[in-house]
Amino acid sequence: MKSYLKISTAAIVLAALGAGSAPAFAQEVEASSDEAAPGDIVVTANRRDQSLRDVPMTIQAFGTDTLSELNISSINELVKYTPNVTFSNNGPGNGAIFMRGLSAGFAGQQSSATISGFPNVALYLDDQSMQFPARNADVYLADIERVEVLEGPQGTLFGGGAQAGVVRYITNKPKLNKFEGAVEGSFGGTSGGAANGSFNAMVNLPIIEDKLAIRAVVYADHRGGYIDNKYSTFTREPTDLGSYYLAYNGNGNRLTAAQQSQGGKYDNAPFVEDNFNPVDYTGGRVALSWQIAPDWDLLVSQAYQSLDTKGTFAVQTYDYDYKPLTGLSSSLFAPQYSKDDYSNTAWTLNGKVGDFSLVYTGAYLSRNITQQGDYTNYSRATYGIFYQCTGAANYYFGTYGAAPYCYEPTGYWKDEVKNTHETHEFRVSTPSDGRLRAIAGAFYEAFAIEDNMDWSYKSIPSCGLSLTAAQIRAAGTVCMGNVAPNPAATLNVAGPRGPGVAFGQDIQRGFDQYAFFGSVDFDITSTLTITGGTRYYHYDNYETGSVYSSFNAGCYQVPVCVTGNNLDAQNLNSTYSGFKSKGTITWKPKPGTLVYATYSEGFRPGAFNRGASSRVKDPVAPHANQLLVPAAYRPDNLINYEMGLKTDLFDRMMTLNMSAYFMKWKDTQIGFFNPAAGFGNTAFATNGPTYEIKGIEAQISARPMDGLTIQSSGSYNDSQQANSPCFIANNPGVSSFGKCITQVYSGGTVKPVQSPFGDIGGITPFSPKFQANIRARYDFAGAGGMEWFVSGGVNYTSSMYNQPATYPSGDVAANGNVLGPNGVIVPATTVLRYKMPAYALTDAQVGFKRDDWTVTLFADNLFNSRASTFTNSAQYIKTSTIVRPRTFGIKIGTKL
Repeated sequence: MKSYLKISTAAIVLAALGAGSAPAFAQEVEASSDEAAPGDIVVTANRRDQSLRDVPMTIQAFGTDTLSELNISSINELVKYTPNVTFSNNGPGNGAIFMRGLSAGFAGQQSSATISGFPNVALYLDDQSMQFPARNADVYLADIERVEVLEGPQGTLFGGGAQAGVVRYITNKPKLNKFEGAVEGSFGGTSGGAANGSFNAMVNLPIIEDKLAIRAVVYADHRGGYIDNKYSTFTREPTDLGSYYLAYNGNGNRLTAAQQSQGGKYDNAPFVEDNFNPVDYTGGRVALSWQIAPDWDLLVSQAYQSLDTKGTFAVQTYDYDYKPLTGLSSSLFAPQYSKDDYSNTAWTLNGKVGDFSLVYTGAYLSRNITQQGDYTNYSRATYGIFYQCTGAANYYFGTYGAAPYCYEPTGYWKDEVKNTHETHEFRVSTPSDGRLRAIAGAFYEAFAIEDNMDWSYKSIPSCGLSLTAAQIRAAGTVCMGNVAPNPAATLNVAGPRGPGVAFGQDIQRGFDQYAFFGSVDFDITSTLTITGGTRYYHYDNYETGSVYSSFNAGCYQVPVCVTGNNLDAQNLNSTYSGFKSKGTITWKPKPGTLVYATYSEGFRPGAFNRGASSRVKDPVAPHANQLLVPAAYRPDNLINYEMGLKTDLFDRMMTLNMSAYFMKWKDTQIGFFNPAAGFGNTAFATNGPTYEIKGIEAQISARPMDGLTIQSSGSYNDSQQANSPCFIANNPGVSSFGKCITQVYSGGTVKPVQSPFGDIGGITPFSPKFQANIRARYDFAGAGGMEWFVSGGVNYTSSMYNQPATYPSGDVAANGNVLGPNGVIVPATTVLRYKMPAYALTDAQVGFKRDDWTVTLFADNLFNSRASTFTNSAQYIKTSTIVRPRTFGIKIGTKL
């Protein structure tokens, strides 16, 4: 604890000494000459080659060498060095990127492909977007030329997915006149966990010198598990939220052994395993470059990646029977895994016609995800017992009023997703050395998701498919039919689902977009430049398919119950179009100094709610639903005002970049799920409050002496809710029509409804007030031609929330949450609000270079922090996805 406090304090003090807070400079020292300033790197944030110091925006960049030195191979490691960028995740391949506190919360995993909104931070592999609702492609960073992190709205050049910013992975391209290769491997361990190992190899081969070349990279990375799945029992308790279904002859909602299958003895013994959450990245990329003519070249590339995980990356502090757990532990009752593969084909044609540069680029991405997760704790939820018990107060079955009987509580969900993304873009630009510089282009994309998601928590026996309903009833069999989607709807998988499926969705969603954009720079004087740009966009959104559930009396004593709705018949189509613009004034008062002011706009498209629905019963009889939830929700919009400074200091031994911003985020898209408050047993999205965000960022890179490089950055971000809307009762037949919904009729009584949109002054989730990092590297010559280096760094993140104030707290027994055994709070919903404490992480490296070899000893998370990056109740139990424990090892690389 003392070490933790010292590190945290050091991070704050050093960042403050470095100039306040926030990121704005290049995280790279790639000086081309002794005269170049530290941190200089060429980027293409404005769709043309520019020195980082000449780009009037908040941007961070990491080059090839820095990525290797910092052991950055995924977004999870990248965000440690990017203040004002946060990453919420449920494990590899299950995360979302947020910038400057522009987050409305995160759930991830089950159903996200259907119900989550589109991201507001764009993720690019070269010119192909890799973003996905709540589940961005987890691209492994092998043979990457640089990573660019562009903060603030980038809607003019990057479109609707870039509302809050852009992360770009720029790959190394084939070299036409040089053979080169590289091999790198590492081996090490995980504190309290299993071994790790990685390997990557690259070769660049000119086929026809100066005409044709190929470049290929392959990689494999195994990351050992570190969470133990511990033995646990499961006992039904009167504190289970749905235990009222079991009320019988004054039994206090408690069952006897004879009223349960297996005598009520349930455990997870078959799934007990140590270090059961390994990760494997496997993939490669090949690119072919052809110099067609002196001013024309073609690049074609093919990338493939497979990401396989097992187990969970979230730890529990108590097991499924509320008994304390120690160490990094879970107690899953069902297998959990994820298989996430993508294939991406991309092509780029560059050329010149006269003085004009032309670019046509396109790509086609195909991604397939199969994921399964434990959902056993749904048995304790408000409606969980309904699918697993008969008799007593379970009113849908013919056994109503009889003695209760419950079957096995084990449940799980399985999600199968296919995603395709096709893009085409054409750009034309004027020479970059003219007084007037312009770029214009056209863009088209087709984005599609096919999602088949089933929740298997129905353990009441299946009636089987061999008998008719009449035969089943004549035999008096206690059973339920296999649920099925609506056959008239567009389906990915036709026919009845498995015997355990209680709820599911078979959905197709996506959009087609076309856009036109342009941007012009004009030098008023040699030191003063104005920039203006705009983008016209047009989205056509759609959703089809069927949502099905066995929460239906017609599912009792039948072989099959077709309960699915038909979303096709609801004509879920919407169109969004408009302009988003940007304007910048740039002043260079002296060489090496740039001052800028920017106005920019961003947006992201709306989406659908699996059809229209009604919720929240009127407190006045006949208790009709007060809220008619529309099938669609609208885009949200962002306005950004920003000022910045970039300058060289102390004879170019230091660079300082600073920026300050104020943003207004309107009609924020938020997801909502709170069955205990009367909002139904399925999630929906809506447009909510307005947030105002302001902050400052700063970054310093310095070379105070030969061989020593110091880099520090930090950010201060203040995000607050500016208004407090409410759900308006919009059903004309209710007593509260036209007023804010404040009460709900539930469980035979009238209960208050917590303000679903929070209060003025509430803060956005995943928006720590303060983030900072500092790192240093010292290179020095040793005997025998050895070039030694030692480096280390510290990064700090202050406390933050996982959800906005629109959700009830998970740390109090209220708003549907109840106090269970051993003082454990039993979650009422999968989306509760938790505060995640501040934390600091430290890393260190030491090694040497000789000839073409580099050997590095490394340790990440040196002090073995167990900080949570995402605390949640997504599986009806409180869990925390933590930073990976201390990893250590040796890395050896050579260049050919």
